[in-house]
Amino acid sequence: MTDAYIYDAVRTPRGKGRKDGALHEVTSVRLSTQVLNAMKERNNLEGHAVEDVIWGNVTQVGEQGGCLARTAVLASDLDQSIPGLAINRFCASGMEAVNLAANQVRGGAGEGYIAGGVEMMGRVAMGSDGAAIAVDPSVAMDTYFVPQGISADIIATEYGFSRDEADALAVESQRRAAEAWEAGRFDKSIVPVTDQNGLTILDRDEYMRPGTDMQSLGALKPSFKEMGEVMPGFDQVALMKYPHLERIKHIHHAGNSSGIVDGAAGVLIGSKEFGEKWGLKPRARIKATAKIGTDPTIMLTGPVPVTSKILTETGMTAKDLDLFEVNEAFASVVLRFMQAFDVDDSKVNVNGGSIAMGHPLGATGAIIIGTLLDELERRDLETGLATLCIASGMGAATIIERV
Repeated sequence: MTDAYIYDAVRTPRGKGRKDGALHEVTSVRLSTQVLNAMKERNNLEGHAVEDVIWGNVTQVGEQGGCLARTAVLASDLDQSIPGLAINRFCASGMEAVNLAANQVRGGAGEGYIAGGVEMMGRVAMGSDGAAIAVDPSVAMDTYFVPQGISADIIATEYGFSRDEADALAVESQRRAAEAWEAGRFDKSIVPVTDQNGLTILDRDEYMRPGTDMQSLGALKPSFKEMGEVMPGFDQVALMKYPHLERIKHIHHAGNSSGIVDGAAGVLIGSKEFGEKWGLKPRARIKATAKIGTDPTIMLTGPVPVTSKILTETGMTAKDLDLFEVNEAFASVVLRFMQAFDVDDSKVNVNGGSIAMGHPLGATGAIIIGTLLDELERRDLETGLATLCIASGMGAATIIERV
């Protein structure tokens, strides 16, 4: 097959996903166009430069509905001959867009793609699409559905993670993110967001709380305890599925869970011939991609089996990987990943993660691939893996290697 290379990766800063957030006035389409325009300008693309724009977004209703990808292309400076495909694999939508584009290139279906995603969580609320897995009793009962926060607490209970461990991971995420910003480690990839007059409205991740410490997190009440324990609560549903557990330990709260934010990201992917045509130097090769389905109740353990799958398929082990980006949807997700593969935390999310900077659902998968690539280059390392847990019980992963 043809090799698929990453030629560029960009993202917007992440704004707080609420009415007083810096990006609240910006629509999903307009934020997407700023990423697409940056990709065009940075790489001097003209005409029908890419085969397609594949764009992830999770809550596909209202202004994020329809084929947002095609709308964004038409609203951008890209040529109208370029089509657009909107996809949804929940939290891994941005990664799935990248993986799908890479595999299209590898299979010979076009030489170049722009892939990524967007989510304006402050404008289009998570869950406002009324997903059947949560609201249709005939499905929810058969799958023992519980909200994701309960699932994160089930992981903590099942695998023995304490509130202090989760809070310590959160404090370190905040520290690393602040350090990375101060050191300029995101400068290569950040596209400042501008208003209609061209004035910058956000050039730095807005959600971060660098002063976070164990004491401040210790004062927060568990976010999912009440919905779990108040009868009839979701804990009872979980205990029917996992009767070996005496009770669910509720350790997660707003401080050790991913932040609700607005953001977008894109990755330029192409063959060797694509790069030669546009005078671009490949930065990394997409070595492998993988996805998997998992238990829909505990839901968020997907990074473990999908990483096992991708390592088996490539003949690699965790020790062959220099860095890891594991989306910090909840602290227990990352703790479980490190436990399962005996990976030292010095190699995982080295510039912080979604606990510190936020998780714009449709964009995060593309964001962490770009972050991984930038850091591999900065450290002059070779190979890294990015992975995410996914709602309804799935996992996705991508291995990249520098060239």
